[in-house]
Amino acid sequence: MNNSKQRLFSFLFVLLGLIAAPMAALSADGDASARIQAEINAAFEAAKPVAQHGPVDIKLIDQAVLKLPAGHVYIPSQQAAALLRAMGNHPGPDLIGLILPTGDGEWMVVARFEKSGYIKDDDARDWNSKELLDSLKEGTEAGNQERRERGFPELEVLGWIEAPAYESATHRLVWSASSRHKGQSGGPQGVNYNTYALGRDGYISLNLITDEAKINGDKPVAKALLAALDYNDGKRYADFNASTDKVAEYGLAALVAGVAAKKLGLFAMAGLMIAKFWKIALLALVGAGAGLKKFFGRKNDSA
Repeated sequence: MNNSKQRLFSFLFVLLGLIAAPMAALSADGDASARIQAEINAAFEAAKPVAQHGPVDIKLIDQAVLKLPAGHVYIPSQQAAALLRAMGNHPGPDLIGLILPTGDGEWMVVARFEKSGYIKDDDARDWNSKELLDSLKEGTEAGNQERRERGFPELEVLGWIEAPAYESATHRLVWSASSRHKGQSGGPQGVNYNTYALGRDGYISLNLITDEAKINGDKPVAKALLAALDYNDGKRYADFNASTDKVAEYGLAALVAGVAAKKLGLFAMAGLMIAKFWKIALLALVGAGAGLKKFFGRKNDSA
């Protein structure tokens, strides 16, 4: 490995150490470093031939179609899971893909489908953003016990970046909160900009991961992708049949203060570190100055 790549991977392991303390030891273990480097390289190479470039219609399992815009690349679930595992994360069975920029962006969007059943949205009429924030903080604190047991740093929620907003006409929810590792003072903070589209069987989430300094510039990406998602006939929220369909055990507010608090930190709050992680891994893989557009370029773009 040349010196520039070695420096990049050294930085990579430092970032990993910020996500989970046990990973920090890998930077001093040459064999482990080589294995992780090989896994990252293999994950990117496996993703390359199946990557789908916008503009293109992406089938999201049997639920919906995403009209992927130009300048974006979609990685299917199997290869996306391998990439996330290489980044030290647990993808989970609800992962349906990753969306990455082919330009200079330093974000990624994690697409998931949760087959929760039909989620009633009645509570959106009466919710209070302060109460939701308090619930999110309490749920995150309760989840810190599991984070300690799994070796993840404990987290604390600081406040809203964007308070929860629900559009009843389109059945779409958007919210984002800032957070940090407990005891952290200053430094970069990871942000998850959460967007949800409710359907008959559950919901699709498009979670944009970036850093707080760039969130205002990256918000339009997440909103444009959410607007480009359309459920299939028979799978839309309006297609719900009360006599036959499953109803979720929780309401809409739980997607902010309940379900979100449980998952916060185990995947999503890797935030900034994950977003930087894949970028650095890519640079180390294809060489400084080469972006995703070059790496995932179509064969007919070689000219």
